Amino acid sequence: MRRVTVLALLLATAACGKPAAPPPGEMPPAPVIVGVAETADAPRYLDEIGRCVAIESVSLMPQVTGLITAIHFQDGVDVKKGDPLFTIDPRPFQAQLAAAEASLAQAKASLELAKVEFARVKTLVEKKVAAQQEFDASRNAVDVADARLRQMQAAVDTARLNLEYCSLRSPIDGRTGHRLVDVGNTVKANETILLVIQRMDPIYADFSASEGGLAEVRRHMARGPLRVEVRIPDQPGDPGVGELTFVDNAVQQGTGTVMLRATLPNADRRFWPGLFVRVRLVLEVVKGAVLVPEAAPQMSAKGTFVYVIKEDLTADFRPVTLGQRQGNRVIVEKGLQAGERVVTQGHLGVFPGRKVKIETASPAAETGR
Repeated sequence: MRRVTVLALLLATAACGKPAAPPPGEMPPAPVIVGVAETADAPRYLDEIGRCVAIESVSLMPQVTGLITAIHFQDGVDVKKGDPLFTIDPRPFQAQLAAAEASLAQAKASLELAKVEFARVKTLVEKKVAAQQEFDASRNAVDVADARLRQMQAAVDTARLNLEYCSLRSPIDGRTGHRLVDVGNTVKANETILLVIQRMDPIYADFSASEGGLAEVRRHMARGPLRVEVRIPDQPGDPGVGELTFVDNAVQQGTGTVMLRATLPNADRRFWPGLFVRVRLVLEVVKGAVLVPEAAPQMSAKGTFVYVIKEDLTADFRPVTLGQRQGNRVIVEKGLQAGERVVTQGHLGVFPGRKVKIETASPAAETGR
């Protein structure tokens, strides 16, 4: 009897220390991390892949044939318009100029003699001593000598110009590439490429837009210049900012796209001709757009939705219409009000009406790492 009493006491003590079980059907709150829908001015944009193009590019060629005797620059340096680049042996052209100047002096002397002869014959004709035929021949000699003089003057100008062409100077402000000839090479007029010079500041960013978006681009252009942001892929930092300055006059038949061009400053030489870039054309800025963290929207058979946490900490299933992404946030065009809390982590444990427990995100989660 005593053993039964002790056993009963032990069982009663154990029963008193056991925690009470939750009511049938009630689940513990789901742990979640939430974000708040906020308002901000957000751009509407087109994202495209583009390529940088020099605003000016010159393939320098000689205008006379000759031997390169000097090079006055280093490869890959900035040059100003008028800076000396190459010298072609000037001696043959100096000789041509001297010969042309001698022929010019001879033509001047011939013209003076023809004028003197004409004046003498004119006097004799007036005195009825010389025949009219002699007068006409003398006057013709003056005209021929004058034409000869002008021909020799043109020959001198040409020889002087050819001599100037022996000194090749930069036609633009820009950056030199690598030279394509060395001292001692013979170059041919209007055929041999000596050097390519490209102006890099400002610089173009060429890209394409679909023909479907052309009307929208033109409509927004009519309101004023459109901002263009240019980024180098996989490189941090702020984008280069310029303006849309050109829309091509035809849609490419093979691709159904139209070429656009932005012009942006490039004083720091951040962008180089031929470089592929990411281009964002900002069409307009939406005032007071509602934005949520990009992790909040989810997909279901009914479309895109977010879980909204109500005041009583229950989850509400809310269908939403999304706009464009803005960094690590996304625009919600319909279905959500500013200030509402939405689930950003822990979606799998949430369903409509279930209680949630809001937890604090770790620093790594807040930064997206």
